[in-house]
Amino acid sequence: MLVNADLHIHSKFSMATSKDMDIEGIAPRAREKGLQLVGSGDALHPKWLDIIEESTEYAGDGIYSHSDCDFILTTEVEARHKIHHVIIIPDMETARELSDALPSKNKCIDGRPKTSLDGCELYDLVKQYDCMIGPAHAFTPWTGMYKSYDSIYDCYGGKPDFVELGLSADTDMADTIKELKDFVFLTNSDAHSPWPHRLGREFNQIEMEDISYSSLKKAFKHRTIKANYGMLPNLGKYHMTACTKCYKIVDPEIAKENKMKCSCGGRIKKGVDYRIYEISDYSKPSHPNHRPPYIHLMPLAEIIGTVYDKGVTTKTVQSIWQRLIDKFAVEIEVLINAPLEEIAEVDERVVLGIEGFRNKTLQVTPGGGGKYGEISFNGELPEIKDEKEQSTSLDDFF
Repeated sequence: MLVNADLHIHSKFSMATSKDMDIEGIAPRAREKGLQLVGSGDALHPKWLDIIEESTEYAGDGIYSHSDCDFILTTEVEARHKIHHVIIIPDMETARELSDALPSKNKCIDGRPKTSLDGCELYDLVKQYDCMIGPAHAFTPWTGMYKSYDSIYDCYGGKPDFVELGLSADTDMADTIKELKDFVFLTNSDAHSPWPHRLGREFNQIEMEDISYSSLKKAFKHRTIKANYGMLPNLGKYHMTACTKCYKIVDPEIAKENKMKCSCGGRIKKGVDYRIYEISDYSKPSHPNHRPPYIHLMPLAEIIGTVYDKGVTTKTVQSIWQRLIDKFAVEIEVLINAPLEEIAEVDERVVLGIEGFRNKTLQVTPGGGGKYGEISFNGELPEIKDEKEQSTSLDDFF
C-alpha cells in the first residue's frame, strides 16, 4: 500500500509552536493534506506521551490512531554541537524508557530535548531500544549535521536509517554527495502549527505492507520510498547565504572575506546551496537506481495568498482553501491533478496561480538567513473588491 507520511513535526510542548498542535488539532488537518501517517513529534516529553495515550486508540505495532489519522512516535533531539536528530520510536513503553535513559536537563520542559551526547553516543543509545535515527534537516546552517561534519559517518560512527533533506534542499542537490547514494531521503514538514501551509508542506510517499512501525522500518531497509514531495528548495529559509538581520543575499566568497559580517552589522549564515557545493563530489546529481522522483510543491495557501495579496491565515485565503478541499478532498489533488476548469468553478483567480505553479511560471525570490523565499505572480488577474481583514492567528509567524 502507498502511504503519505510526514514524519517530523512538533507538539505544543516545543518552543514557538501553536497551542493547537495536539492530536485533535493535527489529525483533521493531516487528512485534508492527504496524509495517512504522521509523526507525533516530541515523543520523549512525558506530558505529551500522556496526551497521546488519552487521545488515541492503540492500533498495534507502534501506531496510535485518531479520527482516521495514524500517528507514529517520533522526536527531534538536539545533541552535542547543536546538531538535531530525528528519532522514530517503536512504541509508548520504549518512548518512556528512552526518555528516562536520555541524559537531558530539559526533556520535561521542552518537547525537543537537548543532550550532552554526541551523534555516535546518541546513535548507540537509541539502537539499544530498536529505534531508527537520522539527521534532521541535514544541511541547515544552525543545527544540521553537515554544518559540523563533512561526512555522515563521522557524526554517527555507523550508518543511520535515513537522511532528512530539510526545506532548503532537494534530491538533485543531495545526490551530488557520493556517500549519500545508499541512503533513503526523507522530506518532512517540521511543522510548528497545523495550518495548511505548514503541516504536510513536505511529505513522503512510501510503499508499506501496512501502517506499522515494523513495516516502516522494512521500507527504509529495502528503500521503498516511491516519491518525495517537497517545497522548491529556494523557498527554504536557509537556501542562500544571507544576513540574519537584513536578509540580504551575499556571495559566499565575499561573505567569507568579510568574516561572515554583513555591512548592516548582522551575521551572515552560510546557505544550504553553498554548503552542499563545498562537500559535493559531482557537479551534477548522480541519482542511484533506487532514488524516487522528487516532486516540487508550493503550499496551496501561499499560492492563494499570492494571487489575492493577502496573508495565508486571513479569512479570505482560508475560506478559499477550505472550499477547494471540500471539492477535491486533499490539497495535493488541487495542486497537481485537478482539472483547471473545475478549480475555476471554485475561484477563477486561484486557477491562474495553480496554472502558474504547474507551468513553473510563478516567480520565486530565494530565501536565506532565516527568511522564507517569496512567491510572486506576474499575470493579469480578475478584479476583486478590496477588503480589509486581519489574520485569524499569530501562527503565521511559525
